[in-house]
Amino acid sequence: MPRHSLPDFPPPTVVTGTVALTALCQRLATEEFVTVDTEFMRERTYYPDLCLVQLAGETEVAVVDAVAEGLDLAPLGELFANPAVTKVFHAARQDVEIFVQRFGAVPTPLFDTQVAAMVAGFGDQVGYDALVSSLTTGSIDKAHRFSDWAARPLSPAQMTYAAADVTWLRLVYRRLRARLEEEGRLAWVAEEMAILSNPNTYRADPDTAWERLKVRGNNRRFLALVRALAAWREQEAQRINIPRQRLLKDETLMEIAAIAPTHPDALSRARGITRGFADGRTGASLLEVVAVTLGVPDAHLPQAPKQRDSIRPSAALVQLLKVLLTARCEENEVAPKLIASSDDIDRIASEDAPDVPALHGWRRTVFGSDAIALREGRVALGIDGNRIRLIPVA
Repeated sequence: MPRHSLPDFPPPTVVTGTVALTALCQRLATEEFVTVDTEFMRERTYYPDLCLVQLAGETEVAVVDAVAEGLDLAPLGELFANPAVTKVFHAARQDVEIFVQRFGAVPTPLFDTQVAAMVAGFGDQVGYDALVSSLTTGSIDKAHRFSDWAARPLSPAQMTYAAADVTWLRLVYRRLRARLEEEGRLAWVAEEMAILSNPNTYRADPDTAWERLKVRGNNRRFLALVRALAAWREQEAQRINIPRQRLLKDETLMEIAAIAPTHPDALSRARGITRGFADGRTGASLLEVVAVTLGVPDAHLPQAPKQRDSIRPSAALVQLLKVLLTARCEENEVAPKLIASSDDIDRIASEDAPDVPALHGWRRTVFGSDAIALREGRVALGIDGNRIRLIPVA
């Protein structure tokens, strides 16, 4: 097909008013499913700035101009809450985060074709263009991928580009769902959707923000400062709506935790901190957090994380488990990354009863039970032609 060749379908409707949006959502509420995509900007803000919402039903495609003056998106929230209409996304997390922020809830029921494609054996985090090519023989034009979607007016070419993804997604969803239904794997996808359908998946918790930092060492006071500063940065970035790294880079945060400044002069000597920052309102707020944390009694300081790898897993056993994982995923045509992470493998190799996803639900059926049997010496790996097979051990 020609590049970005679209199915025979009318051009998208551009929605800029609340009355038109209400009518659109009422029509889409009669559909079995609606495909959804967004265009947003996030380079300068903590929260994504929603610019467009693209929607496609059985008989129409629409592009909603989310920044149109006077437009109320409430009808869209009602459509997303309608349990009779499946909302189909590809790589849903960032899109759904926007709607959780806007409407306070995850669109439900939810179907993510990226996750479904991993279950169907298309590999780890398959790209949308590759999935479209594989399932529909179509192709995706990336010419407007880096458009400034907040700028107005948008060109007809930009609108066509924005609408194309949800147009193709209808075909991708139908064919992917039919394949999964035939293979009896829709229940596997449903387990994954339970995670994506939890609003807490999309809400940043300041108290756990420190976990994304690589904290080394056993100094409990330093750890307390890292935790407090990470929480402060998250809350402050949310308050003034700028990216956390733009407010305070990770390496600067770690240095401040190490030097524990108590006055603006000391703070200004930290790498990446300007004198204006140190003397201003933000610097004063940060120094207050440091002062409060320095006043915490030793008995109330957080314990250093226990080193789970104090007993190192056998490197040979880890490699055997990885071979088993690859073999079982090849046999079942499912992406290894969806079954078990490297950390899961390490824990299965070194712990008696690790609580990892690979040992629960459909993952246990595909891989987990055999992994435990291999670790316990009840089975061995053998070669049958060009395939790996399990051999019971007496």
